[in-house]
Amino acid sequence: MRITLVGSRHFGVTTLNMLREHSVSIARVVVADAEDRLAATAAAAGIEVVVQADPKLVVASEIAPDTDLIITAHSHARIGKDALAAAKLGGIGYHPSLLPRHRGKAAVEWTIKEGDPIAGGTIYHLADRMDAGAIAAQDWCFVKKGETARELWERALAPLGLKLLADVIDYAKVHKALPAKPQDEQFATSAPSLS
Repeated sequence: MRITLVGSRHFGVTTLNMLREHSVSIARVVVADAEDRLAATAAAAGIEVVVQADPKLVVASEIAPDTDLIITAHSHARIGKDALAAAKLGGIGYHPSLLPRHRGKAAVEWTIKEGDPIAGGTIYHLADRMDAGAIAAQDWCFVKKGETARELWERALAPLGLKLLADVIDYAKVHKALPAKPQDEQFATSAPSLS
């Protein structure tokens, strides 16, 4: 399976490392910033790195040829329809909430701000609407009393994301398809981003 990874920062690097250990071919890494640690880690591993022309949009020409699956890991760029069409199975991303709850950039912060006793993570199909694609995998965890968003992310949600991504990749290797369950819009929340 050939992967194009679109991402940034620490979660992008840990996802890259998980993929390298998972016997998939990482054809290309796409980043918004050439100075990002994901770009440096990929280059050091001999993986081709492409910097997005538009930091808010990934286009087909930035996806590696013969890509089976696009994976996003801490990317705030939209993956264009043409880019998704360039990959045999389209694209998936990890969102640190139980989608459709807490769509958007500040999901972990909103989990804490809303006092949610349970948090979770979702692997979802990339789609036109932000964080609104079909669910490929989902799992949950408890939120500890007094836990900060960063503590929750580091303790539970980042490791959960890596596990769920690995599970979906294993499924795709066997079935040559991705699981997909539509999100139930009646449970969607839409909160403004925290400033």
